[in-house]
Parts: sequence; structure tokens; C-alpha cells
Amino acid sequence: GTRATVDQAIRMIEAGSELVRITAPGPKEAANLGVIKAELIKRGYRVPLIADIHFNPGAAEIAARLVEKVRINPGNYSDRPSPGKNSWSVQEYQLELERIAEKLTPLLGICREYGTAIRIGVNHGSLSQRMMSRYGDTAEGMVQSALEFTRICHQQGFHNLVLSLKSSNVSVMVEACRQLAEQLTQEGLNYPLHLGVTEAGDGEDGRLKSASGIGALLARGIGDTIRVSLTEAPEAELPVARAIVSRFHQNLPDGTITRQIRPDLAVSKEINGKRETAASGPLGGKNPVAVLLKQGNQLLLAGEKGEITPLPHRLVHAGQAIPEIHQPLMIHAEEEYLKAHLPVLMETLAGDSTIALLAAAGTTQLRRLADALQRRNLKNPLILKSPVNAGSAGDLITEISLNPGNLLIEGAGDGLCLEAMGDSNETLTSAGFGLLQATRRRVSRTEYIACPSCGRTLFHIQETL
Repeated sequence: GTRATVDQAIRMIEAGSELVRITAPGPKEAANLGVIKAELIKRGYRVPLIADIHFNPGAAEIAARLVEKVRINPGNYSDRPSPGKNSWSVQEYQLELERIAEKLTPLLGICREYGTAIRIGVNHGSLSQRMMSRYGDTAEGMVQSALEFTRICHQQGFHNLVLSLKSSNVSVMVEACRQLAEQLTQEGLNYPLHLGVTEAGDGEDGRLKSASGIGALLARGIGDTIRVSLTEAPEAELPVARAIVSRFHQNLPDGTITRQIRPDLAVSKEINGKRETAASGPLGGKNPVAVLLKQGNQLLLAGEKGEITPLPHRLVHAGQAIPEIHQPLMIHAEEEYLKAHLPVLMETLAGDSTIALLAAAGTTQLRRLADALQRRNLKNPLILKSPVNAGSAGDLITEISLNPGNLLIEGAGDGLCLEAMGDSNETLTSAGFGLLQATRRRVSRTEYIACPSCGRTLFHIQETL
């Protein structure tokens, strides 16, 4: 009810939420947003409210007069599905676009009058039949769905827009947002992007999926607002969101952010899939992507069922002489060495493709390294490690998601190495396999696609999970 919604909104605001989104599936709920807003103001809380409209365009027109932003789903403005129809002529395609523009025009007029923003929010699971027929269940379909609506708004002179493309599949979400950002730039439609992984679930898995997907985009300068979507109380999402954003906040005193484009520092736009590598013991080659645990100079190989076995490799620090021994070798290179001596390291690796490389660095250096290995067609297995040893389980999840996680999403890396202060092998192993699953590099457990509830759920979803 109204009181419960107001109380929940206050908990979110006090936890740090800068905007509050409220589901309004129909006209009745949309009209009630005015009551909710008035009660929040009465109790001293003034934050922008977003009406989340799922099915009813009429509800958006009501809400647009009451709150600061409305979120609409392009799939709900398309024609009703036609059973058996799987192709559209050019004329049919254009006619449906014209009908969408007709449906959208009244909302644009109301938003212009009341100063209300619109978020065009595309969900991977709710693409229109027309989009599915032309693009399939793909990132490109999501991008084109958003662009259709964006162009209509732009042509009608409405620019108070935010765009979002969400999926429960982290790789699809990241790829869709990259494509959209590139397309918007090409067309001169530079509207802000909202980031999030929908239906991420709860607990460790939900946090890993959200942090790796959102972090991969923020690391490339893509994204203006974020929402961590967990199947938990909404206020539980805020600490995770703050932990992600804090890594990228470099605001100037006036609140703006500057970005300097440096083509001279550019590497390949993305790492194109898993690099073919030679086998080095249980690493690389046809072996699955590994989870390693580092304890001092000892490396351990973790198994999916909790088993831990010593890795046969001798660990050698980068820059040291390579010993002539009948034992697999692994070179351990850290951030500063990679910055200063990458060409030397490439020459060393080129001499023996069975030497594995353990790289402990941030996203920029890891990507530069992966790019160099790919350009030179070197087949040495690459193990990714965060440059920071986390002090808590929460820090661990954020740290590995935002550094190795970015590369894993792109298909780089033959393994993930974890090292934390005070965490048990069980905690590290769980986080490692969780990240590999979140980035779709190795599936080791059942994955629950769990929505945080969008107004349709009529049971307690957390208890059910």
C-alpha cells in the first residue's frame, strides 16, 4: 500500500539512493504516485521519483504529470503479437514505426509541459515480435529497439531522455550498451545511459553479476546512472552500488566530470573471444577456465566441489632469470612491471608457450596485456588477478568483479587467481566460480534468474528463493 511504499522509499533514501523508482503498472497506481510524493515531502524527503511503467502507456501519461521521470518499455508500445507472423515488409515495418510515434507523441507533449524526463528502458526479455523477427534474441535487437524510440523523441525535439538496456545475461548487457553508446555517438544522439543487470538474483551471485557488468561499462566511460538489481530489500542494493561507483568517481568541485580522449593509448576495441593457448599443466589449452588461490608463493587449484590441490608450477617473479627446470613455470607480473617492461615480458613469453603468466593489475593494464598477447599471437596461458588483496568478502566481490571481471567478460584469461586477507579457501573458491559463471566463462552451479519484482509478483520472492 501507500504507507509501505513511502516507508520503503525512505529506507532507500537514507541508505543513499539519489533517485527512487516506483512501479506503476496501471492508471490507478500511477495516480497514487501523487499521494506518495506528497507524503514523502511532508516527512522531509525530496528526491526525484521515477514511475516504472510496464504495460499501460496511459499510465505513463498520468504519472508524467506527477513525478520527475517515467520509464517506458518500447515493447509495450508496439503492435500486439500476431501468431505465426515472422516477417515484415518494408511498408509494414514503417507503418508500425508511425503507429509507435502516434502513441508516444501525447506523452512527449505532457513531459515537455511538466518538465518530466523519460527513460527508454529496453529489457532483453521483452523485445517486440517485430524486433525478434528481424534481429533475433540479440544485443543488436535491444539496441535497435532503443534507437527507434530515441529517434522519434529527437525528431520531435524532445531531449530530456535517458536510455537503458538491461539483461540477466551480463555479456549481452555489456555488448548491447557498448553498441548503443557507439551508435548514439555516430548519430549525434548523446543522451545519458542508465546501467544495470536485471534479474541478477541475490547474495554473492547477484553482486558479482551486477558489479562485473556495470563495472565493465564504467571502466570504458559508458554510463551515467546505475542501479544494482538484487532480489533483496531495495536498501540492500545501495552499499553495492556505492562500492562500484566509488571506484570511478573523480568529480570536479562543480560536480562535472571531464573525459580526455587519448587515441594514442588505445588498444583493440575489445578482446575478440578466448585466445587459443597452449596447455601448461592444468591451465590453458583445452582445460576449463581455472580458479587459483594464492597463499604466499604457493598456488592452489580449486575444484568445483571444494577440492584444493597444489598447482605444479614454479612461481617466478617478472624480471628474474628463468630457471632451467623440468617443472611448469609461471611468471608473476604486477602493475608497475607491466607498465614499464611489457615488451621485455613479451620476448620472454615468446620463447616458451608453456610458461603461464599471472598478471596482478587493474583493468587498463590487464587489457593492454591481453591485447599485446593477442597481437603477437602468443599462446601462453594468462591468469588474471586483482592488484588489491581484499580485506572482506564484500570488498573481494567488488574488487574481482571490477578488475579481472572486465577481462573475463571480453573472453580474455585462462584462469582467475584470488588472494584475500583472512578469507577461507571456501569463501575464495565460491567467489571465484561465481565470477566465472557471472561472466559466462564457466558454469558450475544452478543459476536462478530472479527478478527483484516489478509489480506483477504476488508472492514473497525472497522467501521462495
